[in-house]
Amino acid sequence: MTDTLHLNRNQLRREMRHRRRALTPAQQKQAALSLRSQLLKIPQFLRAKRIAVYLPNDGEIDPSLLIEQARKMGKTCYLPVLQPLVVNRLWFVRYDHKTPMTHNRFGIPEPRIKRFADNARNRSKASDLDLVLLPLVAFDEQGGRMGMGGGFYDRTFAFTRHKCSAKPALIGLAHECQKVAELPIASWDIPLAGVVTDKALYLTP
Repeated sequence: MTDTLHLNRNQLRREMRHRRRALTPAQQKQAALSLRSQLLKIPQFLRAKRIAVYLPNDGEIDPSLLIEQARKMGKTCYLPVLQPLVVNRLWFVRYDHKTPMTHNRFGIPEPRIKRFADNARNRSKASDLDLVLLPLVAFDEQGGRMGMGGGFYDRTFAFTRHKCSAKPALIGLAHECQKVAELPIASWDIPLAGVVTDKALYLTP
């Protein structure tokens, strides 16, 4: 059963990554514009003060326009950083146009961390974030999410499975073409409060 689950997930992951990489630059640009419009409709974004977001990679839908919008609205944005102290966990570091950047081992841009003490004031605990906008490879309308397979978000936000508070709200961002009828869910997958695409809102009750 476990082998079949992994096989099905890996096949689906390959197919969905191909779909989003096949989008043209013009389609990606239009998707980014539409994504911003969709996110401005949801209460989780409107009321959030501390927002974690990401920079796109591998054909992911681009939330960069939303970062600029959030700043104009007085919100603070954070980017995920591969935590150097704990394997497969994320830190969230404050991000603006002056933030020095580097590339992590996957080639993804992230804020550069020079020294632990120097950057402590610019970090946010995962539990202190109001909203986390996270990338995904595939999703379904029930709030199921499939990531890239590294488990970074699942491990970092595992506490949300046992926490009564709704904070932070976890919302996935994707192209509409990444939707499937039903995902093969694993026990470690964190449930989402919803998914926002360039075409629609899929918020779970």
